[in-house]
Amino acid sequence: MQKQEFTITLYTENSVGLIGRISGIFSRRKINIESLNTSPSEVEGIHRFTIVIQENEEVVRKLCRQLEKQIDVMKAYYNTDDEIVWQEQALYKVPADVVTEKVYVERLLRQYGASTVVIRQDYIVFETAGHREEIDRLTEELNKYGLIEFVRGARIAIIKNSAGIHQKVLQFENREPSPHIVENEYLDKRDNVFTM
Repeated sequence: MQKQEFTITLYTENSVGLIGRISGIFSRRKINIESLNTSPSEVEGIHRFTIVIQENEEVVRKLCRQLEKQIDVMKAYYNTDDEIVWQEQALYKVPADVVTEKVYVERLLRQYGASTVVIRQDYIVFETAGHREEIDRLTEELNKYGLIEFVRGARIAIIKNSAGIHQKVLQFENREPSPHIVENEYLDKRDNVFTM
């Protein structure tokens, strides 16, 4: 099977050490994480991880099942780029004289929807959002004019055909408790069961 880009979305509790355990699962399988973003989700107390990897679908499917076995992970989804709406953000620091003297650079920044964040006498900082290819093209163009500094943020993504975790949480909260009581048959026999 051919490798392709997948975006994995994890809904998790916000607990200490979770990012280490998640990255450990990837490193044990020798899978490189291309991009990692974590943020609160639409449900209070639930966080969302967005992870981008290059892998084949069978490996990604197994990986998501493994991730869901983690006690703090509620749900893991994987999607191709066609199944999500996604963006990356970037900041560019450009010499101020290049922007003020070269009309082409100003037009280029407008073309890519860049907005000004900071204006100083020696440099101007712009930010833009878009797909990786767009950010790469703008970076390549600005390098010709003495780009001072550049940083790109991790991918953020929303699944097109998903009601999100909020609907699932509501369904779980509204579910009636099971009428069947499951008793632990060993509860009153602990001295006999746990002997050495």
